[in-house]
Amino acid sequence: MELAAVVVIAVGLAMDCFAVSLGIGSSGNRQTARSIFRVSFHFGLFQGGMAFLGWLAGSTIVQFISSFDHWIAFILLAWVGVRMVREGINPELSDCQADRTRGGTLIVLCLATSLDALAIGLTLSLTNTPIAPASLVIGLASLLLSVIGILAGSGLGVRFGKRMVIAGGILLTLIGLRILLSHLNIIA
Repeated sequence: MELAAVVVIAVGLAMDCFAVSLGIGSSGNRQTARSIFRVSFHFGLFQGGMAFLGWLAGSTIVQFISSFDHWIAFILLAWVGVRMVREGINPELSDCQADRTRGGTLIVLCLATSLDALAIGLTLSLTNTPIAPASLVIGLASLLLSVIGILAGSGLGVRFGKRMVIAGGILLTLIGLRILLSHLNIIA
């Protein structure tokens, strides 16, 4: 597979990271250089790593989870999204894990957005694409678009406040729904 095709695939995979990062940035929490790095690094690592794992797994693991991976992504993204909407509507319901740039919530978001990269890794193995440069391109695209998403979301969060927390939660839930519906062939 040519580098241009890998770049297009990488940007496509990174769009979920961008959208989730937009929601994280708009969450109302102050985003520091460290939190931006943490989120973007993890998204890049998970996207590139899952592509690599998919390439390694060949058809064994992917064939076992491909029938329900879209449900996993939907449930994980909807879970975080609903929590964000709930916290935006009633800040007293917020728990100590409201910072989506650390801990289990960050890992859940990384897993939910990188499941498609596992299938892409399988595709790359079937096309005899060298995985090291492809994984690197996928990871870097996710990292860069995550930084852009957080910065854009932070600007929106400052301007629109808690409404952006609600919008970010709805966005995460809709991303999960889009993943589910596209895998069920209901939408393209």
